[in-house]
Amino acid sequence: MVGAGVLSLPYAMSELGWGPGVTVLILSWIITLYTLWQMVEMHEMVPGRRFDRYHELGQYAFGEKLGLYIVVPQQLVVEIGVNIVYMITGGKSLQKFHNTVCSSCKNIKLTFFIMIYASVHFVLSHLPSFNSITLVSLAAAIMSFSYSTIAWTASIHNGVIEDVQYGYKSKSKAGTTFNFLSALGNVAFAYAGHNVVMEIQATIPSTPEKPSKGPMWKGVLVAYIVVAFCYFPVALVGYWIFGNGVEDDILVSLQKPKWLIAMANMFVVIHVIGSYQVYAMPVFDMIENLMVMKFNFQPSTMLRFVVRNAYVAFTMFVAITIPFFDGLLAFFGGFAFAPTTYFLPCIMWLAIYKPKRFSLSWFTNWICIVVGVLLMILSPIGGLRSIIIKAKTYKFYS
Repeated sequence: MVGAGVLSLPYAMSELGWGPGVTVLILSWIITLYTLWQMVEMHEMVPGRRFDRYHELGQYAFGEKLGLYIVVPQQLVVEIGVNIVYMITGGKSLQKFHNTVCSSCKNIKLTFFIMIYASVHFVLSHLPSFNSITLVSLAAAIMSFSYSTIAWTASIHNGVIEDVQYGYKSKSKAGTTFNFLSALGNVAFAYAGHNVVMEIQATIPSTPEKPSKGPMWKGVLVAYIVVAFCYFPVALVGYWIFGNGVEDDILVSLQKPKWLIAMANMFVVIHVIGSYQVYAMPVFDMIENLMVMKFNFQPSTMLRFVVRNAYVAFTMFVAITIPFFDGLLAFFGGFAFAPTTYFLPCIMWLAIYKPKRFSLSWFTNWICIVVGVLLMILSPIGGLRSIIIKAKTYKFYS
């Protein structure tokens, strides 16, 4: 559940300000926990049937074709978007590790570090299923908790920087507004687990006496408690220490103690290696199914080899082309994460359970839908503007 988006939360706070920032963080935590509970409940709402994929639930709620058209593109954009951002995160963290450990070494461009990070996935992507990446995922979970803790404790150790400023960075009203919208997308990106929750719950054994939603909900609660312990201290302490001068990745702002910052960056690399695989698995599943069912390819090791390597190469190429961490986070956070995380489960809930109009459930779901739709419309605008501004001065494939 803890994504690399946690590293951008202090930066998001700097563009939101104290009051709106804390409100957005808490509201996002509550809304996404509620929608995740809905998905866990809906997994086995039909006796004798399990919705093992997000799109299967969508098809049940909206109809065979419409459900597919609504959910699959959204889910694919989320998963591919996360994989692209994690390519950049892995490359940036490797670069920071290299520069911290060997400050006198020759400067190596980010492009090469992204390629080094991608090389791991050309191997790991051939693991057969979710269960086979359990150890990778466990390592990633430990790492994410560790580097989040290092991020805020090292910030406190660093102390509040001289002449710290908490006002908005942009001097114009338009710039402040766009940055605010972009920051909303950054926060949305941090809450990203919904897109693979069905696939994860599908791996839990289930019987009528002991349905999978029991252990799954316990897991979700533990995950969300860990999320709170990681997200809130990083966001609040990072902003308090660095003010509006904080980098889009908090670990880039930190300089000392050197050995701890180097270790934290290596933890990030290990974490995004595991997380990349968690989000890539459903994409592999979709592409391979499409190749076999639609284009009549024979299921084979060669098909797997070509599809998976081509996908890793594609995400690597896009990451090298537009390595703008905060802009991409905001764009994908609003455009794809807001629907699948904030309001699509609520629409499905209303369509399937049909709660009484003006009841508590009806009101709660409609509030989440309104918040989610506003997020989806507004935050990609800020993210896209950020990418365009950075692209003006960036030398592509330099």
